[in-house]
Amino acid sequence: MSRLSDIGLIGLAVMGENLALNMERNGFHVSVYNRAEGAEADVVKNFIRGRAAGKNFLGFTDLKDFVASVQRPRKIMMMIRAGKPVDMVIEGLLPYLEAGDIVIDGGNSNWEDSERREAYLRQHGIYFVGAGISGGEEGALNGPAIMPGGAVEAWEEIRPIFQKISAKAKDGSPCCSWVGSGGSGHFVKMVHNGIEYGDMQLIAEAYGMMKLQPSLTNEKMSEVLASWNEGKLNSYLIEISAAILAHRDADGSCLIDKILDTAGQKGTGKWSVINSLEYGTPLNLIASAVYERSLSANKDLRVEVAKAFVRRVDLTASEDELVCDLHDCLYASKLVSYAQGFGLMQEASHVRGWGLDLASIAKLWRAGCIIRSGFLEQISRAYEQNPELIHLLLDDYFRGEIEQALPAWQRLVALATLSGVPVQAFSTALNYFYSLTSERLPANMIQAQRDYFGAHTFERVDRPRGEFFHENWTGYGGNTSSSTYNV
Repeated sequence: MSRLSDIGLIGLAVMGENLALNMERNGFHVSVYNRAEGAEADVVKNFIRGRAAGKNFLGFTDLKDFVASVQRPRKIMMMIRAGKPVDMVIEGLLPYLEAGDIVIDGGNSNWEDSERREAYLRQHGIYFVGAGISGGEEGALNGPAIMPGGAVEAWEEIRPIFQKISAKAKDGSPCCSWVGSGGSGHFVKMVHNGIEYGDMQLIAEAYGMMKLQPSLTNEKMSEVLASWNEGKLNSYLIEISAAILAHRDADGSCLIDKILDTAGQKGTGKWSVINSLEYGTPLNLIASAVYERSLSANKDLRVEVAKAFVRRVDLTASEDELVCDLHDCLYASKLVSYAQGFGLMQEASHVRGWGLDLASIAKLWRAGCIIRSGFLEQISRAYEQNPELIHLLLDDYFRGEIEQALPAWQRLVALATLSGVPVQAFSTALNYFYSLTSERLPANMIQAQRDYFGAHTFERVDRPRGEFFHENWTGYGGNTSSSTYNV
């Protein structure tokens, strides 16, 4: 063996293969290994003879030889399915690793698994990094956004590779920086994916309303989205949605009209919602997006219920009014989605002591990743100016943006409701905003009910916060009350 590789990569599916090519193109020697057996046993051979031919790759089918081919401290990166496969590969690697070696999980693993793996490998003197990677196939090949977290001791060793292969923002800075300890890298990636779910649902709802306007053909809608992409709504998802609407099938018709209206999901959106419940941080827009995917997947049920409840959908709005209001509604709703996502990261960071730099995270997402958007620069600026900002919408810039968009946002949701058009995410975002900006909510009734049937106590507006009271509502109850706590 003439020289040892700079890094070893396990897993040659779409993301792994393209990431390996990205590394090699940027000047690194890469060893590759694929754990598949049977029909997929030739994956390494096919890669070395195909896309990797004549390049700085070493291919292996033996794990021990693969590990030995990487220079110390070894940097071994896994691009494999999340869950048990990751643990199985780690156990397979351990006999061949030495203290100070680095194991990186670049898949979509649950952050709690990454926390556990970091602690487990540290006991063996091995540094574990959970690196969230976003950008899909194109990003993996040409530059993704990378969110590494875990054993900080590994950062200086992996930084030259990660920052070189990552996407670059307009100012030239790499969309990769250290996130924090434990499972924070995968937590941030999870929130990224949750925001992605929300963005996609919001764009789908805008498309759904435009589709009901007879004058808005697919071609016109494509032009509308392309024009939106030149302004405040500039983002990768708007860009590709415009391209999708213009795309033709083999017979010349628009392919979008032939795609069944059922959306799949792989779990990161659901994890985001579960964690928002754990940390008591509202993520209801993203939750609505997750549930809408679940409902869309139940196509047969929707067909049956639609037959039972025949209703008329009557969208009464001019093309210009509809497009203008949709623009502002989509923009305001997206801001709510990002605000909720950053709020969840802020709370988790506080509870777990991760010290997440929200301004830095916003910068990570400026290029390469799926949710890259023009206003991420403004989000980064907001947290740079005030790292303790308790809610993104309290930033002067975003407060002004919401106030400007609010009338159109209200008109659009009202129009959709009266017209019988489902806009779950739009309406959820607006109602979250209404609740957020309400100094007094009817939650006093809920607390009174809880005290009435369960003696759960309540606070009073005429007493200091933190003092709890129980009322004998019926006259024959006792004075004993339940302990007070929140989950």
